[in-house]
Amino acid sequence: MHSKNLEETIKEKILPVVGSTLEKALGVSIPKIGTDITDKLTTPLLEMYIPIDRTFTQAKKEFLQQFLRRELRAHSGNISSLARFTGVNRRTIHRAIRAFELDAQEIRKHIITLDQEKETAIDHSIRTTLDTYRDILAPQKMEDAYREIPTLSRSLAQLLPHQPLTWKDAEREFERSFLERALKSHHGNVAQTAHQLKIRPETLHRKIKKRGIER
Repeated sequence: MHSKNLEETIKEKILPVVGSTLEKALGVSIPKIGTDITDKLTTPLLEMYIPIDRTFTQAKKEFLQQFLRRELRAHSGNISSLARFTGVNRRTIHRAIRAFELDAQEIRKHIITLDQEKETAIDHSIRTTLDTYRDILAPQKMEDAYREIPTLSRSLAQLLPHQPLTWKDAEREFERSFLERALKSHHGNVAQTAHQLKIRPETLHRKIKKRGIER
């Protein structure tokens, strides 16, 4: 039911807003851009960006550290609330805080709301999608489109249903996104990508299949 409601919201409310905003900024209607953006909004929203020059182990650790810091801020440092939300127990949360050397007291000084978290994630999704069109759109048009992103993100955050993201969801989405980008940087060459990420080619093949990654 949640998936159906999300799909209906995107089709009936979000896609028209994205389309009209981009058409105003670009001076022309390019439905493919709007579709690419809304496709991103159907997956768990993660605004953390990890450079692909990391090994896989380094990248995953960096991602989980950022994810935990963000969620602690979003839950006002409340470990019990965070544990329920992410689907793991309190002991796991405390162990991760120690492993990633996070200062929970300091994090509590920089609280964000779940709505702010969602808006930031939407902003990131729009920007990364527009980045893929840099080679075909005029620089001035791109600048005009980027100026509209903050307002567009706020509007979409109000329309988009909240998508709970468990710890396992976050790990799964990170692996899919990170490995897909790494593979593209090597034109789909598994051996070269595995060498850069310092994992076995067999491991990468398994993750490609498991995460449904496009090469």
